[in-house]
Amino acid sequence: MTAAVLSGDVQIGFCGSEATIYIYNQGEKDYLVNFAGLTKRDGSFLVAREDIKNFTVKDLEGKKILGGREGGMPAMTLEYALNTNGISSDKTDIDTSVDFASMSGAFIGGNGDFVTLFEPTASELEKEGYGHIVASVGQLGGVVPYTSYNAKKSYIENNPKVIEGFTKATQKGLDFVHSHTAEEIADVIVDYFPDTAKSDLIDIVQRYMDNDSWFDTTYIAEKDFNHIEEIIDNAGQLDKKAPYDKLVNNTYANK
Repeated sequence: MTAAVLSGDVQIGFCGSEATIYIYNQGEKDYLVNFAGLTKRDGSFLVAREDIKNFTVKDLEGKKILGGREGGMPAMTLEYALNTNGISSDKTDIDTSVDFASMSGAFIGGNGDFVTLFEPTASELEKEGYGHIVASVGQLGGVVPYTSYNAKKSYIENNPKVIEGFTKATQKGLDFVHSHTAEEIADVIVDYFPDTAKSDLIDIVQRYMDNDSWFDTTYIAEKDFNHIEEIIDNAGQLDKKAPYDKLVNNTYANK
Protein backbone atom coordinates (compact mmCIF):
# COMPACT_ATOMS: atom_id res chain seq x y z
CA MET A 1 0.00 0.00 0.00
CA THR A 2 2.72 2.52 0.93
CA ALA A 3 4.56 1.80 -2.31
CA ALA A 4 1.42 2.61 -4.30
CA VAL A 5 0.99 5.93 -2.51
CA LEU A 6 4.63 6.89 -2.86
CA SER A 7 4.62 6.04 -6.58
CA GLY A 8 1.47 8.10 -7.18
CA ASP A 9 -0.60 5.10 -8.32
CA VAL A 10 -3.06 5.97 -5.55
CA GLN A 11 -3.45 9.21 -3.64
CA ILE A 12 -4.64 7.98 -0.23
CA GLY A 13 -3.37 4.94 1.62
CA PHE A 14 -4.65 2.96 4.57
CA CYS A 15 -2.24 1.03 6.75
CA GLY A 16 -0.51 0.91 10.10
CA SER A 17 1.05 4.20 11.12
CA GLU A 18 4.34 2.40 11.78
CA ALA A 19 4.83 2.24 8.00
CA THR A 20 4.88 6.04 7.81
CA ILE A 21 7.54 6.10 10.53
CA TYR A 22 9.75 3.68 8.63
CA ILE A 23 9.39 5.71 5.42
CA TYR A 24 10.21 9.00 7.14
CA ASN A 25 13.29 7.51 8.81
CA GLN A 26 14.50 6.19 5.45
CA GLY A 27 14.86 9.80 4.32
CA GLU A 28 11.93 10.08 1.92
CA LYS A 29 11.48 13.80 1.22
CA ASP A 30 7.83 13.63 0.19
CA TYR A 31 6.98 11.29 3.07
CA LEU A 32 3.58 9.97 4.08
CA VAL A 33 1.54 11.88 6.64
CA ASN A 34 -1.25 10.35 8.73
CA PHE A 35 -4.37 12.54 8.56
CA ALA A 36 -7.19 10.36 9.95
CA GLY A 37 -7.01 7.63 12.56
CA LEU A 38 -9.42 4.69 12.44
CA THR A 39 -8.54 1.77 14.73
CA LYS A 40 -6.82 2.26 18.07
CA ARG A 41 -5.49 -1.21 18.84
CA ASP A 42 -3.77 -4.12 17.19
CA GLY A 43 -6.60 -6.07 15.62
CA SER A 44 -5.23 -9.57 16.06
CA PHE A 45 -6.17 -12.14 18.67
CA LEU A 46 -4.06 -14.64 20.53
CA VAL A 47 -5.24 -18.19 19.91
CA ALA A 48 -4.03 -20.92 22.27
CA ARG A 49 -3.92 -24.64 21.67
CA GLU A 50 -5.50 -25.15 25.11
CA ASP A 51 -8.40 -23.25 26.66
CA ILE A 52 -6.73 -21.06 29.30
CA LYS A 53 -9.09 -19.63 31.88
CA ASN A 54 -8.11 -16.21 33.29
CA PHE A 55 -5.25 -15.82 30.79
CA THR A 56 -2.37 -13.50 31.69
CA VAL A 57 0.80 -12.59 29.83
CA LYS A 58 2.70 -14.86 32.23
CA ASP A 59 1.05 -17.82 30.47
CA LEU A 60 3.25 -17.04 27.45
CA GLU A 61 6.53 -17.54 29.29
CA GLY A 62 8.52 -20.42 27.84
CA LYS A 63 6.03 -20.94 25.00
CA LYS A 64 6.28 -20.67 21.23
CA ILE A 65 4.07 -18.10 19.50
CA LEU A 66 3.55 -17.76 15.76
CA GLY A 67 3.64 -13.98 15.71
CA GLY A 68 3.62 -12.94 12.07
CA ARG A 69 6.38 -11.15 10.22
CA GLU A 70 9.34 -9.51 11.90
CA GLY A 71 8.59 -5.81 12.37
CA GLY A 72 4.84 -6.44 12.16
CA MET A 73 2.65 -4.99 14.88
CA PRO A 74 1.33 -8.30 16.34
CA ALA A 75 4.86 -9.61 16.95
CA MET A 76 6.16 -6.28 18.25
CA THR A 77 3.11 -5.74 20.46
CA LEU A 78 3.49 -9.19 21.98
CA GLU A 79 7.17 -8.58 22.68
CA TYR A 80 6.29 -5.25 24.32
CA ALA A 81 3.61 -6.92 26.46
CA LEU A 82 6.08 -9.60 27.55
CA ASN A 83 8.83 -7.15 28.38
CA THR A 84 6.60 -4.76 30.32
CA ASN A 85 5.39 -7.72 32.37
CA GLY A 86 8.90 -8.69 33.36
CA ILE A 87 9.43 -11.45 30.80
CA SER A 88 12.63 -11.04 28.77
CA SER A 89 12.44 -11.71 25.04
CA ASP A 90 14.66 -14.78 25.29
CA LYS A 91 12.20 -16.49 27.66
CA THR A 92 9.53 -16.81 24.96
CA ASP A 93 9.90 -17.81 21.31
CA ILE A 94 8.03 -15.39 19.02
CA ASP A 95 8.43 -17.11 15.66
CA THR A 96 8.38 -14.59 12.79
CA SER A 97 9.42 -17.06 10.09
CA VAL A 98 5.96 -18.30 9.10
CA ASP A 99 4.31 -16.45 6.22
CA PHE A 100 1.18 -14.52 7.21
CA ALA A 101 -1.10 -16.54 4.93
CA SER A 102 0.27 -19.81 6.30
CA MET A 103 0.00 -19.09 10.02
CA SER A 104 -3.35 -20.74 10.75
CA GLY A 105 -2.40 -23.79 8.69
CA ALA A 106 0.95 -24.07 10.47
CA PHE A 107 -0.78 -23.88 13.85
CA ILE A 108 -3.36 -26.49 12.86
CA GLY A 109 -0.45 -28.65 11.75
CA GLY A 110 1.06 -28.56 15.23
CA ASN A 111 3.48 -25.64 15.03
CA GLY A 112 3.48 -23.42 18.12
CA ASP A 113 1.62 -23.17 21.40
CA PHE A 114 -0.06 -19.91 20.40
CA VAL A 115 -0.74 -18.03 17.16
CA THR A 116 -1.82 -14.44 16.45
CA LEU A 117 -4.69 -14.29 13.98
CA PHE A 118 -7.04 -11.63 12.67
CA GLU A 119 -10.76 -12.08 12.30
CA PRO A 120 -12.55 -13.91 10.83
CA THR A 121 -9.69 -16.47 10.79
CA ALA A 122 -9.35 -16.57 14.58
CA SER A 123 -13.04 -17.35 15.10
CA GLU A 124 -13.05 -19.91 12.27
CA LEU A 125 -10.13 -21.77 13.83
CA GLU A 126 -11.84 -21.75 17.23
CA LYS A 127 -15.15 -22.89 15.75
CA GLU A 128 -13.40 -25.79 14.02
CA GLY A 129 -11.92 -26.90 17.34
CA TYR A 130 -8.27 -26.19 16.61
CA GLY A 131 -7.73 -23.55 19.29
CA HIS A 132 -9.18 -21.07 21.73
CA ILE A 133 -9.16 -17.27 21.60
CA VAL A 134 -7.66 -16.26 24.95
CA ALA A 135 -6.69 -12.60 24.51
CA SER A 136 -6.75 -9.53 22.32
CA VAL A 137 -3.25 -8.54 21.27
CA GLY A 138 -4.50 -4.96 21.09
CA GLN A 139 -5.62 -5.03 24.70
CA LEU A 140 -2.19 -6.32 25.72
CA GLY A 141 -0.39 -3.52 23.85
CA GLY A 142 -2.57 -0.49 24.60
CA VAL A 143 -3.81 2.41 22.49
CA VAL A 144 -1.90 3.27 19.31
CA PRO A 145 -2.87 4.67 15.88
CA TYR A 146 -3.02 1.09 14.64
CA THR A 147 -4.59 1.91 11.28
CA SER A 148 -4.88 5.33 9.73
CA TYR A 149 -5.34 7.05 6.40
CA ASN A 150 -2.29 8.74 4.94
CA ALA A 151 -1.14 10.63 1.88
CA LYS A 152 2.05 12.19 0.64
CA LYS A 153 2.93 15.46 2.32
CA SER A 154 2.66 17.31 -0.99
CA TYR A 155 -0.76 15.84 -1.79
CA ILE A 156 -2.19 16.96 1.55
CA GLU A 157 -0.81 20.45 1.02
CA ASN A 158 -2.16 20.70 -2.54
CA ASN A 159 -5.54 19.02 -2.04
CA PRO A 160 -7.02 20.30 1.24
CA LYS A 161 -10.63 19.85 0.12
CA VAL A 162 -10.08 16.17 -0.69
CA ILE A 163 -8.41 15.53 2.66
CA GLU A 164 -11.13 17.43 4.50
CA GLY A 165 -13.89 15.49 2.76
CA PHE A 166 -12.18 12.15 3.31
CA THR A 167 -11.66 12.92 6.99
CA LYS A 168 -15.31 13.90 7.45
CA ALA A 169 -16.45 10.71 5.69
CA THR A 170 -14.24 8.64 7.97
CA GLN A 171 -15.71 10.41 10.99
CA LYS A 172 -19.20 9.50 9.80
CA GLY A 173 -18.11 5.87 9.69
CA LEU A 174 -16.77 6.06 13.24
CA ASP A 175 -19.97 7.72 14.42
CA PHE A 176 -21.98 4.90 12.85
CA VAL A 177 -19.93 2.21 14.58
CA HIS A 178 -20.29 3.88 17.97
CA SER A 179 -24.04 4.41 17.62
CA HIS A 180 -25.15 1.03 16.26
CA THR A 181 -25.23 -2.55 17.46
CA ALA A 182 -23.03 -5.36 16.21
CA GLU A 183 -26.00 -6.80 14.35
CA GLU A 184 -26.72 -3.49 12.61
CA ILE A 185 -23.07 -3.14 11.61
CA ALA A 186 -23.03 -6.74 10.36
CA ASP A 187 -26.04 -5.97 8.16
CA VAL A 188 -24.00 -3.27 6.41
CA ILE A 189 -20.79 -5.25 5.88
CA VAL A 190 -22.08 -8.80 5.39
CA ASP A 191 -21.70 -8.69 1.60
CA TYR A 192 -17.97 -8.10 2.01
CA PHE A 193 -17.58 -11.40 3.88
CA PRO A 194 -19.35 -13.95 1.66
CA ASP A 195 -17.62 -16.90 3.34
CA THR A 196 -18.64 -15.88 6.88
CA ALA A 197 -22.08 -16.63 8.31
CA LYS A 198 -23.92 -13.54 9.47
CA SER A 199 -24.23 -14.93 13.02
CA ASP A 200 -20.45 -15.38 13.14
CA LEU A 201 -19.93 -11.90 11.71
CA ILE A 202 -22.10 -10.42 14.48
CA ASP A 203 -19.96 -12.20 17.09
CA ILE A 204 -16.77 -10.93 15.44
CA VAL A 205 -17.98 -7.32 15.31
CA GLN A 206 -19.07 -7.58 18.94
CA ARG A 207 -15.63 -8.86 19.92
CA TYR A 208 -13.99 -5.84 18.30
CA MET A 209 -16.52 -3.54 19.97
CA ASP A 210 -15.87 -5.13 23.36
CA ASN A 211 -12.14 -4.56 22.83
CA ASP A 212 -12.72 -0.84 22.19
CA SER A 213 -11.07 -1.16 18.80
CA TRP A 214 -12.12 2.09 17.10
CA PHE A 215 -11.21 5.69 17.86
CA ASP A 216 -14.07 8.02 18.71
CA THR A 217 -12.71 10.59 16.27
CA THR A 218 -10.08 10.65 13.54
CA TYR A 219 -7.80 12.76 15.77
CA ILE A 220 -4.44 11.08 16.40
CA ALA A 221 -3.10 12.07 19.83
CA GLU A 222 0.60 12.60 20.40
CA LYS A 223 0.68 10.17 23.36
CA ASP A 224 -0.76 7.40 21.17
CA PHE A 225 1.74 8.11 18.39
CA ASN A 226 4.54 8.10 20.95
CA HIS A 227 3.30 4.76 22.26
CA ILE A 228 3.54 3.05 18.90
CA GLU A 229 7.12 4.30 18.68
CA GLU A 230 7.75 2.80 22.13
CA ILE A 231 6.52 -0.57 20.89
CA ILE A 232 8.66 -0.37 17.73
CA ASP A 233 11.70 0.75 19.68
CA ASN A 234 11.29 -2.06 22.20
CA ALA A 235 11.42 -4.52 19.29
CA GLY A 236 14.67 -2.99 18.02
CA GLN A 237 13.01 -1.76 14.81
CA LEU A 238 13.22 2.02 15.38
CA ASP A 239 16.34 3.71 13.99
CA LYS A 240 15.35 7.06 15.48
CA LYS A 241 12.26 8.73 16.87
CA ALA A 242 10.09 10.24 14.14
CA PRO A 243 8.46 13.63 14.88
CA TYR A 244 4.75 13.59 15.62
CA ASP A 245 4.24 17.12 14.27
CA LYS A 246 5.55 16.07 10.85
CA LEU A 247 3.88 12.67 10.51
CA VAL A 248 0.43 13.58 11.85
CA ASN A 249 -1.88 16.23 10.40
CA ASN A 250 -5.04 16.70 12.48
CA THR A 251 -6.22 19.81 10.64
CA TYR A 252 -9.64 18.40 9.78
CA ALA A 253 -10.11 16.04 12.72
CA ASN A 254 -12.53 16.48 15.59
CA LYS A 255 -10.52 16.41 18.79
